[in-house]
Amino acid sequence: MHLHLVTLHVKHSPQSVPLAAAFLHASVTAHFHHEASVQVTMADYVCGTAVETMAAGITATGAEIVGFSLYVWNRAEVARLVQQLRALAPGMILLGGGPEATAAPEGIMADAPFDFLVVGEGEGTLLEFLQRQLQGLPLDNLPGLLRRQAKGVIYPPLPSPLSLEKLPSPWLSGQLDAYIPDGVLWQLARGCSFACEFCFDGMGTRTVRRFPLERVTAELDYLVRHGVRQVFVLDSTFNQDLKRAKLILKMIREKAPQVHFHFEVRYEFLDAESAQLFAAIACSLQIGLQSASPRVLKTVGRTFDTKEFSRKITLLNHAGATFGFDLIYGLPGDSLAEFSKSLDFALGQYPNQLDIFPLAILPGTSLADKSEEMQLLHLPHPPYTILASPTFSVPDLAIARRLASACDIFYSRGKAVAWFNSIAAALKLSPSALLLAFADWIFAEIGHDPEPAEYADETIWSLQRRFLHDVFTRQHGEKLLPMALDLVDYHYYHAAIMQSPPPRTPKAKEVARIAVLRTPLRQNASARLATFHYDIEELLHLGEPHLATAASRLKPTGSFAVLYSGHDAVCTELLPKKYFQLLEKLDGDNPAEKIAETLGISGEESRKFLKIALQEGIVVPVKR
Repeated sequence: MHLHLVTLHVKHSPQSVPLAAAFLHASVTAHFHHEASVQVTMADYVCGTAVETMAAGITATGAEIVGFSLYVWNRAEVARLVQQLRALAPGMILLGGGPEATAAPEGIMADAPFDFLVVGEGEGTLLEFLQRQLQGLPLDNLPGLLRRQAKGVIYPPLPSPLSLEKLPSPWLSGQLDAYIPDGVLWQLARGCSFACEFCFDGMGTRTVRRFPLERVTAELDYLVRHGVRQVFVLDSTFNQDLKRAKLILKMIREKAPQVHFHFEVRYEFLDAESAQLFAAIACSLQIGLQSASPRVLKTVGRTFDTKEFSRKITLLNHAGATFGFDLIYGLPGDSLAEFSKSLDFALGQYPNQLDIFPLAILPGTSLADKSEEMQLLHLPHPPYTILASPTFSVPDLAIARRLASACDIFYSRGKAVAWFNSIAAALKLSPSALLLAFADWIFAEIGHDPEPAEYADETIWSLQRRFLHDVFTRQHGEKLLPMALDLVDYHYYHAAIMQSPPPRTPKAKEVARIAVLRTPLRQNASARLATFHYDIEELLHLGEPHLATAASRLKPTGSFAVLYSGHDAVCTELLPKKYFQLLEKLDGDNPAEKIAETLGISGEESRKFLKIALQEGIVVPVKR
């Protein structure tokens, strides 16, 4: 008996890991390890792949049973694929599972000719299904297995929650080794104890089951040995068990200091120590703010304390942790005015990024059950997004959508956290008003609303500069524009260096052997030469400046600087103009000696400077 598990990802990315299929694979392999007649294989594709291509690949395996994980993003394409498979291989047993199968089984059965759907956690149900298939036993009353029969869909009893201690690890089994260098989905827990009415994460049980720390330790060791670089932690309330969370963070600090982690956390459970621990490792946090209106959040089973939220986020800011928020527009009782207030509040907390989504009314959630009563008009098919509500009209939702896109481009992708609020205040605009002005400006520039994914970082930087030049001019704030542009430019260079691979800095003995004046040199790709209107070190020393006050205190003397990666940080060095020009003219072809002569720099002076630049990784020799 051959079971083939298929995953259809939304796109190629570090998160395109077939984790659900790997959990099933590990469980089946461990359970039937003495059963030579049971074979399990996996395959994954991305949405947009031709159905014929996928169907041909699946049928070529010769599998008798094929299983699919169904999500909001792949439900429609999986349905078309299953229809194709049914036509090509009528005798093939087709299984569906995952969140969509659990939330909307009748709709799935209506859309695609599945034989069975696995409702809820799949490992236990699949093992029992395969065991009965092997033994030729009937499938009646198999917990978690929904069957299609002539008289309609037969609903099963729900399976009991699985004991996570007994589940084999998909990572330790080796099935996912090929994915480790690109990115890892690391599941530390299942379930959620909160009851947010728009969310399906708790699956109605409001319980959290956590994998044992011994397993967590073994998996982390395994991932580090196999070259992991980034990890997306699957635990929607990672810091709810604060003692356990701190133990894991300390373990990461010790075992994986160079690996980047992404966590979902609840603000209610943050404390000063955990903020420091998050800041001590390479990680980013995502916090589900959703709305800053206690009244709106109450309609979906959430509570919110504005002052407590700000206090807890201040802990993260003081520790230097990287974090972002989720915001939802279109919740019951929400409006464009309320959403704009939430956006203003969120940006006032200095998040590194905001992820903003329209409300999705997911099947199986409490909100879906009440949506008709609450007059929440929404798409009946994936992605189930809100179309209108009594308090959020169609035109206002369109404006919210434009605000979300503008925030993504100008603030999040534009790495604007360090200067955004200063510039908004200088322009006497609220954060949301500034973003809406940007949305209007870019629409006038290109003739349509932009798609954030279409813009490279350098393009966004150029858009920011052009927009600010325009808006400061319109607001008669030309005197503050040079300082605003200095802040934008500095933080763009800083972010670009942080995202670049760290340069290899030569050892002192290597530098001593290089005849820097006769050797062609070039600027290191990760370094940035920059000119500023003000002394950039003085400007940065002010922290987050009030532009008008800072402009009255500082003189626009101008400065030349090089920014580069060194000593696990971005370094900024002010340079005399002639040194700046020397670095600028290093082209990898002409020896530095000739370039220095044209600039009036003596041989000894240029030799000393270039030796330091080599040792710091600012320049590199060009080998011929």
